[in-house]
Amino acid sequence: MGHVIGRSRYQATLYPETLDEVIAADSAVRVIDGFVDSLDLAGLGFSHVEAEATGRPPYDPRDLLKLYIYGYLNQMRSSRRLEREAQRNVEVFWLINRVTPVFKTIADFRKDHPEAIVGVCRAFIKFCRGQSVFGGEVLAIDGSKIAAAASRKQVITKKKLAERETAIERKIAEYLTAMDEADAEEAPLEPAKTDVAAALAALKAQRAELQQQARQLVQEGLKQKVLGEPEAKLMRTPRGHQVAYNAQIAVDAEHDLIVAFDLTNDGNDLQQLHPMAQQGKAAVGADQVTVVADTGYANGAHAKQCEQDGITAIVPDAERVNPKGRQYFSRDRFSYDRENDSWSCPAGEVLRLFKTSRTKQKKEYRTQACPTCPLKSQCTEAAQRIIVRGFHDDDREAMHQRAMADPAWMKLRRRVAEHPFGTIKWMMGFPRFLVRGLRKAKAELALSITAYNIKRMIAIKGLPTLLTALRPSAA
Repeated sequence: MGHVIGRSRYQATLYPETLDEVIAADSAVRVIDGFVDSLDLAGLGFSHVEAEATGRPPYDPRDLLKLYIYGYLNQMRSSRRLEREAQRNVEVFWLINRVTPVFKTIADFRKDHPEAIVGVCRAFIKFCRGQSVFGGEVLAIDGSKIAAAASRKQVITKKKLAERETAIERKIAEYLTAMDEADAEEAPLEPAKTDVAAALAALKAQRAELQQQARQLVQEGLKQKVLGEPEAKLMRTPRGHQVAYNAQIAVDAEHDLIVAFDLTNDGNDLQQLHPMAQQGKAAVGADQVTVVADTGYANGAHAKQCEQDGITAIVPDAERVNPKGRQYFSRDRFSYDRENDSWSCPAGEVLRLFKTSRTKQKKEYRTQACPTCPLKSQCTEAAQRIIVRGFHDDDREAMHQRAMADPAWMKLRRRVAEHPFGTIKWMMGFPRFLVRGLRKAKAELALSITAYNIKRMIAIKGLPTLLTALRPSAA
């Protein structure tokens, strides 16, 4: 028995195969092709949809869009990698009719059309809704930090600038001392003295630049800034602090399809509950919807807005810990009397309202019994313990009670909302944006979500059914 032998690479055939015969009938490229061909690219904002009568012909934006969606579906996001695939990949030959754009053309397409690419993602979500695959009853909201293109070394803060300036001042002092010592010598070496003077001038220029950056932080009212990508922020992530953006998704619980998304530079999710819930509700076309999210979304004001918009929010509150230390009583040890708008402390004393802030939307309570209280050492190191209650604490508590009433809600949230990010990051390869700036990074996120939703729709509906829906005239 010999080996399996194929055909010689030099063997000519009388009846050459067409590219369409080479591509599998169940290949995802057929869905990409059908979907992009169904779009109104001019309406979405893409340029060169219609070629000019004169001048060099541009590449068809449909081909470049198909190339990008294919790349993001197959862990290929780099424009140079996509250039190579266009020259060697049979599926890409079929998908874009064997055109071979250079990497600069491919990169410019993504850079120049961020809003249009976001529109493509929303168009596929709309197509999914038309296929009746959304349950439209429960949405799970989640967020994840995705690293920005800029390096952490480009982050400047007041503290870091001050440390750098101190180090430069120390070096300047060392050089000045060296110059004084050189002047004191009987026969100083002129080249060495010149080198020291040049180094000193360079250090002073660096100090002036640091001082200018410090002034800019103050003028712009910023605590931090990323040089080269000012919209990105230094954020806490599972991998430590990284320069990143905060990606947000709302996932329909019926088939785990992403129905809404956004990209922000907020370091936490506290301001994302209502915007994402509202966007998700509109996407599924429901009058009433239930949303579940984790403790990072526990915002009473947003809970109130959700209720007003027909959205039932289920969000557990985080465990309350005294910020002064665990050795002190947390606010949970105090009980609130709604009728009298007062609090009772562990020692049985009553804390009464003494201050209301409309701008910060909070009330503050205290008692005069603190100085002589036998439990004061367990309560506060200040002269008095002050309890703060937000205007929307009742709404936040209502979300928390819904979550605590049925643990199945949080299990559902983990099942529905977390695996899409896992799949997206797997498709990204190394989860880091390749382009700079919030608008362009959001377009990258949109391409990843489009690829994810296409992958899910193929699994849900099957490729033949999907192609029939995309190309009804071909059925």
